[in-house]
Amino acid sequence: MISAALLAFFVKGISGFANTLVFTTITGFGYNNVNITPVELILGYPTNLVIAWKERKNTDYRIWLFPALLVCLGSIPGMLFLKSGNTQYIKIFFGLIVIGLGVEMLFREYSIKQRKSSKAVLFMIGALSGLLSGLYGVGALLAAYMSRTTKDSGSFKGNICIVFIVENTFRIIVYIILGIMNKEIFVKAASLIPFMALGLAGGMLSAKFMPEKTVKRMVIIMLIISGAVLVINNI
Repeated sequence: MISAALLAFFVKGISGFANTLVFTTITGFGYNNVNITPVELILGYPTNLVIAWKERKNTDYRIWLFPALLVCLGSIPGMLFLKSGNTQYIKIFFGLIVIGLGVEMLFREYSIKQRKSSKAVLFMIGALSGLLSGLYGVGALLAAYMSRTTKDSGSFKGNICIVFIVENTFRIIVYIILGIMNKEIFVKAASLIPFMALGLAGGMLSAKFMPEKTVKRMVIIMLIISGAVLVINNI
């Protein structure tokens, strides 16, 4: 979990998202999702607050309100399944989602012409993001949504982090009610905060010197490989 926290929030510091995918993929080889998701949720919450505040001038409620509502609604069935679902199938499903998301992001990175998605497609992305958030705390599908509705990186980071804040707050409350989040989870998360902070600071510093597109493509490829290994190990 220490290695996962360092790497996940290093990625967060560079790109503003994908920390949950990295953290969950790495820790998924040794822990069940019910013990991973709430820990990452606690670690990621303050980072979203920091980024949203930094990019507050670039946020627009007309961009973040719709996906925030969909994510909260979609989280309900996801969280219920997280508590009672078969962890083997959950990990296989998660691995497939990681692969699919990574391939989609990779195609968009190399695509010359960016096509505008229909409202129906955006609605499906938002709803699926909610389900995945409940299961794994994975909001990275929102990146696919935000990349289609924002103009620049500042707007992207600010709006997506506001959605994360709304969704994270909602999930923390429900996780406590369901008994998923308890004292042991808070203690484990607290022990990882220094490593989260170190990874985040390193990522933000590196972002100033490394080409953004190169780093993003490296992260996408890493996610695809990690997802494939996770599926193979659980078949």
